[in-house]
Amino acid sequence: MIRHVLFIKFKDSATHEDISICFGNFEAIQTKVDGIESVEWGENSSVEDRNKGYSHCVLMTFVDQGSLDHYLPHPEHMALKAQLGPIMEDIIVFDYELS
Repeated sequence: MIRHVLFIKFKDSATHEDISICFGNFEAIQTKVDGIESVEWGENSSVEDRNKGYSHCVLMTFVDQGSLDHYLPHPEHMALKAQLGPIMEDIIVFDYELS
């Protein structure tokens, strides 16, 4: 299995509604693209103040590397990126294989 982790920093102009729509789309993508085992997301709640402005995280689990490779150019992923792009200041993407 492959974990696909996103740390997202939103623009100050991003509204609560914009962010809610974004994460609703993340939740829905699991039913639209084969090979996604799970999608979860959350807002930073750490008291350590070490998040460097990244306020949200998305954790996606893929069946295997082939499933992630299929997802990356998928039209549903492209639509998600198009919606996220205008409200996002920065993103960190981190993938790793579960051993």
